[in-house]
Amino acid sequence: MNTSRTDQNFGSLLAAVRRLASEVAAPHSDNVDKEARFPVETLAALRQAGVLSAAVPRDLGGAGCSMVELGQLCAALAQSCGSSAMVLAMHYSQLACIARHGEQTEFFRGYLRDLVTHQYLLASMTSEVGTFGDTRSSICAVERADGRFTLKKDATTGSYCQHADAVLVTCRRDKDAASGDQVLVMVRREDCTLKQTTSWDTLGMRGTCSPGFKLESGGAQEQIVPGAFADSSAQTMVPYSHILWASLWWGVAADAVGRAANFVRGQARQKPGTTPPTATRLAEVSLQLQAMKQNWMSAAQAFDAVATGAAGREELMSIGWALQLNNLKIGCSEAAPQIVHGALQIVGILGYKNDSPFSLGRHYRDVLSASLMISNDRIAAKSASMLLVFKDSP
Repeated sequence: MNTSRTDQNFGSLLAAVRRLASEVAAPHSDNVDKEARFPVETLAALRQAGVLSAAVPRDLGGAGCSMVELGQLCAALAQSCGSSAMVLAMHYSQLACIARHGEQTEFFRGYLRDLVTHQYLLASMTSEVGTFGDTRSSICAVERADGRFTLKKDATTGSYCQHADAVLVTCRRDKDAASGDQVLVMVRREDCTLKQTTSWDTLGMRGTCSPGFKLESGGAQEQIVPGAFADSSAQTMVPYSHILWASLWWGVAADAVGRAANFVRGQARQKPGTTPPTATRLAEVSLQLQAMKQNWMSAAQAFDAVATGAAGREELMSIGWALQLNNLKIGCSEAAPQIVHGALQIVGILGYKNDSPFSLGRHYRDVLSASLMISNDRIAAKSASMLLVFKDSP
């Protein structure tokens, strides 16, 4: 299959995502949630539409979408299926690491061209047994010999790894490196074995299918992303993750508010000329939803303004940017459940029922994951330590 879209623009991509969200993702979302199964239908549709290569630079055949544009794609999909949008957001964060930190190598330039053609799905493996959730620390190490590498990792979570074409894995630079001296390795699915070690029976985001795995792999040394993971994490993985996660949480919350709005309009039609009491609550959650969107959109715009060039990448390594991203993650991950809860109070028992067109159970459970994906307590503790030394410019 060749889905190259060298002439594809953002408008056509967004229209395609909105269409497949309503025609493919939405009809399957409840079953994906109920069965905790991967959203295969939605991913097939995303591939067919060329959406998986949206973040590939235009000179390599992709759409070259900005952070603002990628956020809109994730938000549109999330309004139909939070799990599908989470997979897309995490794919983009991994793709960006290759595009921004490996683009100068012939191997990764070729891989990005192939990704445009074949619409590869990229997964993530940053957690590890024994690091207690600290993604900036690794126990496993990559070993190199005769132009090849070998790598073994025992991960507590492997984000949809069984369904991906490649997995980006964090590890120590070599067996003598410190735990924080990490690199990122792209492991092809056909070149690794995955042994599942835990289950994925979760409260929400059930379709992301991310249990623990023991991974054993090997490949060409060219598959090791150039530079330190500390740089690709600060300059790319963290900003892409936090901003795109925030956009999809907003999308889930937006659909919840949309259902609440339809419920209130139904009440108004029953008594023409009157304003239902629930309309006031609807105005309140609409305000919260707008504020949440402004939060992630402004962060995306700020990132796009500094994303390229040496000076911009250096700025992304600063304490000020780290604090901004931490605040974005905490703020949006706390806002989304509050907004969905407000929508539930408007709809009442029809939102509580799973067999109602106003049902909000899946929305509620999905957004509760937001504060746990990289614990807000951990992020707040890091912000607290940075604020002790950070002096904002006047």
